[in-house]
Amino acid sequence: MDTPTRRLYRSEDERMILGVAGGIAEYLDVDPTVVRIVMALGLLLTLGPCGVLAYFGLALIMPVEPREQW
Repeated sequence: MDTPTRRLYRSEDERMILGVAGGIAEYLDVDPTVVRIVMALGLLLTLGPCGVLAYFGLALIMPVEPREQW
């Protein structure tokens, strides 16, 4: 019995800047707006510059979502 492996990708469809929040939302199966709000609140309330570095670090580490071949 093969179950498909879930992978974390940067989103191609739900992208505003680099697709990190959209990819996390697709992985967690939640609305991308919710992930963006949580990330923005975390950035404003606690993380500061570390949150910006973490975002761009994730953008470098997370692969781009593969496109479907026709």
